[in-house]
Amino acid sequence: MFLKLRRRASAAELMDDFSTGGEELHEALRELRLLNQLFAAAAPTLYGVKRLWRAAGKPNRLRITDVGAGSGDVNRHVLQWASLQGVDLTITLVDITEEACAEARHYFRDEPRVQVMRGDLFTLPEGSADIVTGTQLLHHFAEEELPHVIASMLRGARLGVVVNDIHRHWVAYSAVWLATRLISSNRYIRNDGPLSVAKGFRSQDWMRLKQATGMIQMKYSWRPLFRYAVVIGKPNLILQGWS
Repeated sequence: MFLKLRRRASAAELMDDFSTGGEELHEALRELRLLNQLFAAAAPTLYGVKRLWRAAGKPNRLRITDVGAGSGDVNRHVLQWASLQGVDLTITLVDITEEACAEARHYFRDEPRVQVMRGDLFTLPEGSADIVTGTQLLHHFAEEELPHVIASMLRGARLGVVVNDIHRHWVAYSAVWLATRLISSNRYIRNDGPLSVAKGFRSQDWMRLKQATGMIQMKYSWRPLFRYAVVIGKPNLILQGWS
């Protein structure tokens, strides 16, 4: 196990096969919401959004685009934070599969601040959002693809990008392997859950990405539970108070 996790796994997840889906994928997306709650998946996204918001002078209006959003459940915490801060927030959830879009529309059916759009992160309109976020998205891509992914996200953002992804670690792998087998018989969940950890990141992976992109404004921080928050500010934005 330790040797397998030294490098990022290269196997494709079942969710990356867009020729399949249907009700089994709908079920997987619903069960993924439970796993996100168990493993505090929302916290690093909010952590990053708050830092970009502060660096921008705490504007009272904010537009976020969440790419590869799935059902977008992690954004509940961002919406709650915005309400407490009095921030006029709009979130656009973007996913390439209709199943994810349908789950997101149902999940946020009573939330007027959220809109759902089927689309591709590589075709984001330039400057269409203040912040572009991606939660558990980057690990779906090979290392050589990551600079293009980040560039596409940055092109769509006016302030910067927040990435929330998994720390590749044997404790995280073991916990996710066990949890997926306790709560689910869905093949997407049982296969893709542990594989997501094996495709996750370590500090040196972020360092290589920072060097490959030449982005001075890229900051990353380890967050509980075995996650990373990565924040990339636009050149005119100074990221302060990083810890």
